[in-house]
Amino acid sequence: MSLTEKLTAKKPDALLGIRHLQTLMLFIAMVLVYGMRVNISMAIVAMTDKSNENAFDWSMQTQSVILSSFFWGYVILQIPGGEMAARFGGKILVTVSIGINSVVSLCIPIAAHYGGWQAVCACRVLQGLSQGFIYPSMHNLIGKWVPIEEKSRLGTIIYAGGQLGTALQLIASGFIAQYWGWPVIFYVNGALGAIWTAFYVFVGSASPETSGMISAEEKLYIQTSLGHVGKTRKLKTPWKSILTSLPFLSLIFVHCCQGWGFWTLMTEMPSYLNQVLGVDIKSNGVMSALPYLAMYLLSFPFGFFSDYVLKKNYLTITTTRKLNNSIGLFGPAIALIGLSYSPAGNVTAAVVLLTIVVGLNAGHLTGFMLVHIDMAPDFAGTLMGITNCIANIISIIAPLAAGAILKDESDPGEWRKVFYVASGLYIIGNTFYLICGTSERQRWNDEASSSESIEAPPESRTEKAI
Repeated sequence: MSLTEKLTAKKPDALLGIRHLQTLMLFIAMVLVYGMRVNISMAIVAMTDKSNENAFDWSMQTQSVILSSFFWGYVILQIPGGEMAARFGGKILVTVSIGINSVVSLCIPIAAHYGGWQAVCACRVLQGLSQGFIYPSMHNLIGKWVPIEEKSRLGTIIYAGGQLGTALQLIASGFIAQYWGWPVIFYVNGALGAIWTAFYVFVGSASPETSGMISAEEKLYIQTSLGHVGKTRKLKTPWKSILTSLPFLSLIFVHCCQGWGFWTLMTEMPSYLNQVLGVDIKSNGVMSALPYLAMYLLSFPFGFFSDYVLKKNYLTITTTRKLNNSIGLFGPAIALIGLSYSPAGNVTAAVVLLTIVVGLNAGHLTGFMLVHIDMAPDFAGTLMGITNCIANIISIIAPLAAGAILKDESDPGEWRKVFYVASGLYIIGNTFYLICGTSERQRWNDEASSSESIEAPPESRTEKAI
């Protein structure tokens, strides 16, 4: 087949292909890794419940250290993870990550019993360290497997798995802790992760080129769409231009503010429901899950809205991203202030407001998260690695700060301070992004691409911005 014929390859007639199998496996992977990431938020409520015979006598400050310890390891491999995914392929890193997380999850109950909170922290650090591969690897695999024409749909399905995993984990953890005890939370996570790992070893693949299951027609369609027919360019990263770019610095800042608010709620919500509202562990799980289920469901309307207004040319890309981001950060900021003054003991009002806070936050997924690709499609992975690394350092500080503020975790007035801080950062972060952010293609992306154009044929192009 000639190169011209390859470049005009059409979409396969089959409704589903191997790329959809890969999408399903990566979706399940996101469900699992987020489940193992947040399970401690519910488990620690049961582990420290004084009505239980073998409860751990851990202070709120100690609990905050445990809740933040995951991120101590998580931030380390964000940027190196992108380079490792490019060199070794995303499959092996995702497999190693979930495999390690599964083994460690099975060991946490034993570690807590014999090693106390220090051993639990060590386990969480190891889980965070290995999960540092996840986002760079997912980006790498999506870039290899998903055609440009399907990137918004399939990419949203994969990444929305994180929110669904959070919701399912919180729901399941409450019931598991109530009927079988908190150790079973970790045993279930570990077992499911091990099953996924074994299955993915056989059906997963780093790229269409290395898959033994894909048809020649589907492989050609993916390669043609992504511009992988011919020699692929290897561009030198313009580090100085990236780190001195004000629009990119605004991405770092808004990502940090988003991370503070999101992880403050993620780690502290079960404790708030239990300590302030007196919600039992079983109901706590369901109520804690509702906001993340809302975020999962709302991520799809946000995505369809963005695609629609851009297709119709109603708004520019920059305006669309800023509109979504404003809904995703200003909306939760206002709802958090409302939550601070909700009637004492009114569980319904509190849960409704928490659901609004987290549900509207879905706007950031089609807001600043996509700006990395808009600004510099050739270096989107590097940009995401940098912002995600710094934002997750903030995620370490957020629960620690909450623990420092909460001298009495049953005092609504002290929780009000925690919510005020998160609300203020949402507002400040998005305002800075609105002023300084842009989705316009950056000159340094095109200059780096142009400098390599002699070495690569015209057909060897990287994907366009979504």
